[in-house]
Amino acid sequence: MFGNFIYFIVALLIYSTYQPSEQTNFAPLDTLIYFLSLILLFFIFSRRRFTRIAQMSAIHSHDVLDQQFSSALTRQSVLAIALFAVDIYGLNLSSFLAGIWLFEAIPTLQALIFMSLFVGYLAIVWSNAHAAYRHIYGADLTRRAYVTSNIAFSVPVLLPWLLLSGVADLLLALPFDLPRQVLESPEGETAYFLFFLFAVAVIGPLIIQKFWRCRPLEAGFNRQRIEALCRRADLNYADILYWPIFGGRMITAGVMGLVSRFRYILVTDALLRVLNPEEIDAVIAHEVGHVKRHHLLFYLFFFIGYMVIAYATFDLIVYLIIFSEPIYRFVFMTGISRTTVTTGLLSLAIIINFLVYFRFIFGYFMRNFERQADASVYGLFGSAAPLISTFKKIVAVSGHSPDKPNWHHFSIGQRVDFLKRCEADRTWVQRHDRKVRASIAIYAATMVVVGVAGYQLNVGQTGKQLNEKFFETAILNEISRNGGANAGLYGMLGDLYLGRSSFGQAVTAYRTALDIDPHSAIILNNYAWLLATCEDPAYRNPQQALDLAQRAAAIEQSPHILDTLAESLYVNGRITEAIDAATSALGLAKTNRTYYHGQLEKFQAARDNPVIK
Repeated sequence: MFGNFIYFIVALLIYSTYQPSEQTNFAPLDTLIYFLSLILLFFIFSRRRFTRIAQMSAIHSHDVLDQQFSSALTRQSVLAIALFAVDIYGLNLSSFLAGIWLFEAIPTLQALIFMSLFVGYLAIVWSNAHAAYRHIYGADLTRRAYVTSNIAFSVPVLLPWLLLSGVADLLLALPFDLPRQVLESPEGETAYFLFFLFAVAVIGPLIIQKFWRCRPLEAGFNRQRIEALCRRADLNYADILYWPIFGGRMITAGVMGLVSRFRYILVTDALLRVLNPEEIDAVIAHEVGHVKRHHLLFYLFFFIGYMVIAYATFDLIVYLIIFSEPIYRFVFMTGISRTTVTTGLLSLAIIINFLVYFRFIFGYFMRNFERQADASVYGLFGSAAPLISTFKKIVAVSGHSPDKPNWHHFSIGQRVDFLKRCEADRTWVQRHDRKVRASIAIYAATMVVVGVAGYQLNVGQTGKQLNEKFFETAILNEISRNGGANAGLYGMLGDLYLGRSSFGQAVTAYRTALDIDPHSAIILNNYAWLLATCEDPAYRNPQQALDLAQRAAAIEQSPHILDTLAESLYVNGRITEAIDAATSALGLAKTNRTYYHGQLEKFQAARDNPVIK
């Protein structure tokens, strides 16, 4: 089940790291045909895979079927992620929505549409898997209940992003400058993120339990026993709730909430029906252990730790992508946009970074926290025998193998073996506690080092110098290998020098590039921009800038090129023509429209309020 959380976060990363293209790969009708065809093929492939597994139920053992089903479910879910990535990067679906006022004003609405599309892909998988699920596990859950339970359990993982992004959209839409200035500054953005992360962590359980349609456990023997155990453990909570996950047919319990006012103890109907009172006590003691050991708070800090690692490694990933020679050659051989290739690979690297972190680091702590919570039973009871018998009942009822691996839990067999060692020798409990404390200390120290290094790479002078030197060296080496006959390389070199205000070197690089290829629209455009806007008057040349910009616009009619033409007309005093060019640029722009609006307003202001010289 927790794997579904990962799928949703990966899909969100795929969407959020994509930069919409000004030009799509296919025409709208072709895109629609490809989109619907891919969905149909995905449905057929998924249905055939699970139908085959259901048909195997008569000839294979339960363990084999369990392994086959779990494997198929994982692979089909990964295929759903791949299909979603094709929609975003291959079919450019989000680019077709660019320029729509509502989505520009509230970008979270567009993101919700695409996340709903991904939910639809997973729903196809779960719907097709239902028959095999019933055959293998003997569950009487309806198809609708099975699909909706999977969705209901997984979707709340998007809650922090939804609130964070949605509230930011609303603040930016307000007619005040202060919210925009705060949210657009690195410090303000970080403060806003941390504030919302902790706010959602505190009040999120209140929303999630309503989303899951939990209801209070009625008064009676079970509630009284759980309440008594919580009083004995000095655990405060808001309520004890029925957890209707998969119709309440799973033997499981949970606890969520950092503060007692919004802390909920969750139990399923199957847990109360199948387990005896001592076993229920043991399960609740396990959940109490999570709270007393502050595991929920640690999970929050581990998530922040991922943000630290992502921040620290971002520039390093960019360097590896940009300066990888095979990628470099691929860009120039295929003619694909350098930005498109870099953005796509960067998104892939971020996703891999996320998967590695959560699979190995976050997963390590989850497994050991679960073991620590198992051992917490000894804080309330003299024996873990009821918890051991609970695990055995879970195996018997679920049909899963006790040795089935799990990235976020030790297998049931491993958990039972550990508790048996503790039964024989209680020092195993202290040993594991020491192991967890040492692991947390090492993790915290590592995060401090990574955070400091990341700051130096991303903000400090060290990172800036490394970036510039690394990029310049890579381009010069490639120029040397190509014999100096590649205009694109000199154009990139000019862009680098322009970015660090080395205007003389930029001019030399652009001139060399145009000597090799005088018809390169991007080089003509970038050189024209330098000559039209350079902060050093010695390098400004409005007339030459206009000549170059007109040549670029004759070759390619794209927003950024028309914007350069408008700027060149403006610095030459041809305001009316600048307004016309800027209007055309805005009309073509699908992204960054706020910038193009600002340019048009600047030229209109110059027309309405001319400066008399």
